[in-house]
Amino acid sequence: MPTILRIGPYRLYFYSHEPNEPPHIHIDRDAATAKFWLEPIELASSIGLSAKDLRKVQNIVQENQIVLREAWHEHFGGSARRESSECLLF
Repeated sequence: MPTILRIGPYRLYFYSHEPNEPPHIHIDRDAATAKFWLEPIELASSIGLSAKDLRKVQNIVQENQIVLREAWHEHFGGSARRESSECLLF
């Protein structure tokens, strides 16, 4: 689980075994968690985060979208991007 960023109480990371999903980031704060798609930025799921925390996290993801996308594509390589695009086309 590569950690990409730590901002305040939030840890932003992705799982190494999820290359077939579109680019996304997991965010944890204590026992709470959320998942955001990166292209476009959209909440995928959330457990235990308040609406206020979700707004903060979404802002963090938006402010760091380029870094997060680059880290995703660097870690998973170009094939992950092609596979997710191909799935959307068919």
